[in-house]
Amino acid sequence: MMIRKVILAVIALGFLTVSCSDDDNPVKTSRLTLNLDGLEALGTDYVYEGWIIVDGSPVSTGTFSSVSFPQIFTVDSEQLEKATTFVLSIEPAVDPDPAPAATKVLAGDFSGDEANVNSNGIVGDFSTSSGKYILATPTDTDDTNEESGVWFLDNSSGSPVAGLNLPALSAGWKYEGWVVFDGTPITTGTFTAVNAADDNAATSMFKGDANNGPAYPGEDYLQNALAGLTFPTDLKGKTIVVSVEPDPDNSPAPFTLKPLAHMVPADAMTHTAIMMGDGPVKSLAGVVSR
Repeated sequence: MMIRKVILAVIALGFLTVSCSDDDNPVKTSRLTLNLDGLEALGTDYVYEGWIIVDGSPVSTGTFSSVSFPQIFTVDSEQLEKATTFVLSIEPAVDPDPAPAATKVLAGDFSGDEANVNSNGIVGDFSTSSGKYILATPTDTDDTNEESGVWFLDNSSGSPVAGLNLPALSAGWKYEGWVVFDGTPITTGTFTAVNAADDNAATSMFKGDANNGPAYPGEDYLQNALAGLTFPTDLKGKTIVVSVEPDPDNSPAPFTLKPLAHMVPADAMTHTAIMMGDGPVKSLAGVVSR
């Protein structure tokens, strides 16, 4: 009889333990799977963070720094079922703000259990982007080094106009021009408007001392060359790139979105508009499954 009472007591305790466990952890969870293409690692100071939009409000699904996919996250089942949209943002690794940052890189609405996400609507649609540039060095008075500067303008009509045809960017993003010197990209400056001087027009360490240049994005590489380079130089054979950068920027290197690029022809003429081509990455995409 005593043995039977002990067994019954143990069984009762087991039921009690399970019941308490269920009461202490009432939230049911489900898996959210990310399969994303084209993302690059952000470095140590920034991370990617996923969000589901539930009743119009963002709910974090977790942060990550690895760009190997698929990746699986555990999310509140009820919230995940009610979610209408998935958004991916770029956040500081140490983030005092629980809300999503302005820099959102992917988004898409759920249709059933999947959301096809892309960068076109949330960053900008670069499918029809185009550009022109000229080789010139307007920031000094020396006319013998004109192949050492690049300016994103079109002077084909005789008067300069904007050389870049790019969409206005969403908040949290800026454009940046680059020249690739033997595999090393060096900035021409960041900008948001194609018909105005870029952000470093008055502070560039590379420009000449005569003036800040025309009211368009661009750069003269005339002085203060980085290690291994000599300025003035010849940009023929170098690659000109326009990228789309997070703001604030996660890295001094170009971000993965590069809608325009062009290798300067060996026979390029200075002060003559040159057409750019498509860059290597014009959009990012992926599938999010619940």
